[in-house]
Amino acid sequence: TFSSEGTTAWSSLALRLQRDAHPLSTSLNLKPASVYTTKLQAFHTSLPVFKKKTPAESEAESQKSLESLKDSPKPALYLSLGGLIPFVAVPLTMAVQGTYCPQLAFAQVAYGAATASFLGGMRWGFALPENSPAKPDWLNLANGTVPPLLACQALLFKDVTQGAVMLMLALGIALHYDVSLLPTYPRWFKVLRVVGTTVMILSLLATVALKAFLEGEQSDDRKIWQNTSK
Repeated sequence: TFSSEGTTAWSSLALRLQRDAHPLSTSLNLKPASVYTTKLQAFHTSLPVFKKKTPAESEAESQKSLESLKDSPKPALYLSLGGLIPFVAVPLTMAVQGTYCPQLAFAQVAYGAATASFLGGMRWGFALPENSPAKPDWLNLANGTVPPLLACQALLFKDVTQGAVMLMLALGIALHYDVSLLPTYPRWFKVLRVVGTTVMILSLLATVALKAFLEGEQSDDRKIWQNTSK
């Protein structure tokens, strides 16, 4: 009898402890779940950027961008536009002359590598001042080294086409950093960066296209000359 009463007492005690511990474990499990739910909601609510804009919204956005570009300081505007001249001059010169010049193409890639390195260093200059909203942490400083590293890799390719592709990647990453990851940059600077990067990438693409087209024509002319000279 004593053993049966003891067994019953232990069983009731175990049930009571299990009942008391159950709400505690439930509340503990619900806390991280709510945190994850909040993070997921924040993640999903951060995607309206990809929402398709109406023509009126797109026109208003472009108008605002042009106004922001006009508000940019004159030294920054003129120096940025002047820095695009070497990019545009290379494919324009080859198109006018009708011949592909590998020295000019390499000079364009080398100048683009210097530009990408400057853009990466500019991120360090923005993050290092004491009162800057961007902190000199691993994220900001390491991201600033990515464009120079890719630009250096672009100079190591023997083929100018491969170097131009690597350089376009470096310029695109630098633009993504400046526009998306540093919202504290002024709007005029972001618009200026978008315009400048677009012109640089289009100029590199034009050089690559002219290389393929003009080199093909030059090889055909060389074959014709060799056949006629025999």
